[in-house]
Amino acid sequence: MRGERTKDRAGCGKRAGKLFPDVCFPLFLRFFAAGKKLSLASRRFLCYNKTTMRPHDKKAALAELERLYPDARPALHYGSAYELLVAVILSAQCTDERVNKVTEKLFEEHPNPAAMCRLSQEELEGYIFSCGLYKMKAAHILSASRDILERFDGEVPGTVEELMSLAGVGKKTANVVYSVAFGGDAIAVGTHVFRVSNRLGLAKGDTPAEVEAGLHRAVPKKDWSRAHHWLIYHGRRVCHSQKPDCANCTLAVRCDFVQRPPKKKKGATARTD
Repeated sequence: MRGERTKDRAGCGKRAGKLFPDVCFPLFLRFFAAGKKLSLASRRFLCYNKTTMRPHDKKAALAELERLYPDARPALHYGSAYELLVAVILSAQCTDERVNKVTEKLFEEHPNPAAMCRLSQEELEGYIFSCGLYKMKAAHILSASRDILERFDGEVPGTVEELMSLAGVGKKTANVVYSVAFGGDAIAVGTHVFRVSNRLGLAKGDTPAEVEAGLHRAVPKKDWSRAHHWLIYHGRRVCHSQKPDCANCTLAVRCDFVQRPPKKKKGATARTD
């Protein structure tokens, strides 16, 4: 019927959110920040009814991230491509601050593959114990160091494919080293990038590979490396894993995570208001 409002899968009329964005979202965020539950009718009025960003929203979100974090850079300390490689391996499930404390002493005494290979597995474990997963990380570092010496004449290879051929080096680590140490165009999808990309709607995916492919489509290639750091900074400073600061996030008006209606708890009865 002409003029009849259509409804999406959430049952929300499409008119309200589009006509009154300046009114709807501040009100929604005020309730969201206060931890208050909105009635079904209120959710229907405030809902924007979209699950992924439109192209112009993605462009605006990227521009806002650049404005927020113009000086975003790697937090890991390193003096060479090899030191960066080792630091990234150590950073798995560990804070950059902890890694920097550990590598300060490690790199002073063992700054290159040849020096690192003079350590036994047990000796290296002693250096990196506080980073967690120390047995696996020590094995990967020593294996990668031997590969670099034997296959690449002691120099860290400069392509993603060659980096991934090193023992213990996955796609994320290879992308970081390729992007940061060699100035290549790559987006490394770690915990923060995966979470923020999915929440914002920049790139949806159930795996890092899916999110990386989505970011390749959403972000101009010349900005891949910088966008990687923008998303990390936003994940650390605002879009936290457990308690995202949505009320103070300047990207909330375009964020899928904020715009989605709350999920109904199992066993809860639907309200009629």
